[in-house]
Amino acid sequence: MTLNDAHTHFFSAGFLRTLGRDLAVEGDAAVALPARLGWEAPGTDEALADRWRDELDRHEVSRSVLIASVPADETSVAAAVARHPERFVGAFMVNPAAPDAPERVERACTELGLRMVCLFPAMHHVPVDDPRSRVVFDAAARHGKAMFVHCGVLSVGVRKKLGLPSPFDLRLGDPLAVAAVAARYPDLPVIIPHFGAGFFREALMAVEAAPNILLDTSSSNSWVRLVPGVTMASVFARALEVAGPSRILFGTDSSFFPRGWQRPIYEGQRAVLTDIGADAAAASAIMGGNFDRVFGAPRT
Repeated sequence: MTLNDAHTHFFSAGFLRTLGRDLAVEGDAAVALPARLGWEAPGTDEALADRWRDELDRHEVSRSVLIASVPADETSVAAAVARHPERFVGAFMVNPAAPDAPERVERACTELGLRMVCLFPAMHHVPVDDPRSRVVFDAAARHGKAMFVHCGVLSVGVRKKLGLPSPFDLRLGDPLAVAAVAARYPDLPVIIPHFGAGFFREALMAVEAAPNILLDTSSSNSWVRLVPGVTMASVFARALEVAGPSRILFGTDSSFFPRGWQRPIYEGQRAVLTDIGADAAAASAIMGGNFDRVFGAPRT
C-alpha cells in the first residue's frame, strides 16, 4: 500500500522570521525561535527539504504535501519542491485581504508550480464567499490546482507557545459556506482538513452537497472532545458512509523537527480503519491512492 501524507507544514526560515517580526526578536529569528522552542533550526529551504525527504524515507512515506504556513512564504515551499519534485507537492497559505494576493496566487500557480492554495477564513477574517476569496478560487480552478479551506476550531500551537495573540473568528470557518462556493467549481478539488475540526456534521453536509469536496484526516483531531459521544471510530465510519473512501485523504499535520513525521497519528488512524472493518481497497485509497488522483503523478 502506497503511503502519502496530504497535510504537513514546512516551517521554513521564512516562516520563523515572519513570527519573529511579530515578537520583535533580536538577531535571526530562524535561529533564535527554534532555540526558544526546543526545535531544530531549519537552515536553508534546501536543507529543510532534504531533512523532510530523509524523514519520509525513514517512515516509508512516498510523497507529502508541504504547506507554506504563513502568507508570502510560497517561495520556500517552491524551493523544496524544485529540489525533490518526486516527493513533495507544494501548497501555500494566502490572505485574500492582502493587496498583492491575486498576483501572488497567479505566480505560485504558474511560475512556482505549486499545486494547492490554502485559505484560513477565521485567521484572516475573510469569508469564503467574499469576492476576494472568489478571486483565489477562480485562479485555482483556471490553473487546475486544488483548494484547501480550514474550517472549525483553529489553534496554531507555535503561536500559543510564543505567547502570540490569535484573534481568530471561528464563525467564518463554516463548511456550509465552503460547499456553497465549491459547487460553483465542480472540477476543482476542495479539501476540508481535520474532518471539519468540530463542524463534523456540517462537513458531512458539505460533502453531500458538493461532490468535489474531500475531507482530510490530519492531526490528533482533538476537537472530538467538544462533541459529546463522538469518537474517531465513529468519525471515520460516518465519513466513509457519506463521503466514501474516494473522498478522504490521510494526513498527519506534521510540522517541526526533531519531532518530525507523526507516526503515532498514522498508526492510530490505521488501527481505527481496521477496527471499523474498512476493507483493504478503502484503506489503500485513503492512505495513498486519493492523494495521487488529486495531486497527479510524481514529477521528475
